[in-house]
Amino acid sequence: MKLDILVFAVHPDDAELACSGTIMKHIQDGLKVGIVDLTQGELGTRGSGELRLVEASDSAKVLGLSARENLGLADGFFENKKEEQIALIKAIRKYKPEIVLGNAISDRHPDHGRASKLIFDACFLSGLRKIETVLDGVQQEAWRPKQLFHYIQDEYIQPDFVVNVTPFWDRKVEAIKAFKSQFHNPNSNEPETHISSGDFFQFIEARSREMGHQIGVTHGEGFVKSKQIGVSNLLSLS
Repeated sequence: MKLDILVFAVHPDDAELACSGTIMKHIQDGLKVGIVDLTQGELGTRGSGELRLVEASDSAKVLGLSARENLGLADGFFENKKEEQIALIKAIRKYKPEIVLGNAISDRHPDHGRASKLIFDACFLSGLRKIETVLDGVQQEAWRPKQLFHYIQDEYIQPDFVVNVTPFWDRKVEAIKAFKSQFHNPNSNEPETHISSGDFFQFIEARSREMGHQIGVTHGEGFVKSKQIGVSNLLSLS
């Protein structure tokens, strides 16, 4: 299946928290969007890797994704080396996206920045035909996405551009809350974490409103470019 946009997320729920409004906006526009989670988030304080796979599937239905899969890399211990790069290259060549969205270039969680560099390298290497990969017994063709954009996560980064996601705010919250094990639950006996605190959703909304304010709308999601963006029509800019 060819996708228009492929979202890489090192942990299940990264995409939901950072760019699910953008995902739904483009799906509504008729584009095919999918998510590839790099790990199961098995080192998370709450829940388990197996449970988060179920939650990721539930969230995918809310988002309306064309595809979602998990590469099963080692949470916390994956590296930007050949084995991991090949796993991402296979996914890129499988889905042939025009645009890739990936983790923040730096963040509170060290996995995010490390995944960002891994995604960047894999997008480039995927375009080299002398790197041979085979999927389901078939040799894959080289493919390099036209653009890689990094979404913004916990730490504030000045965005290069912001997407208006105001119409999708309620469904974004629904998609995030599909990860019931990770967020606030007064009946949970598991330890409280940074994202399970009662006021975490206030932070998510504040960030969304902050980004939206920059472009004159209620809710926005910000992105950082990995290379210069070409513009063919100034009227397409708002």
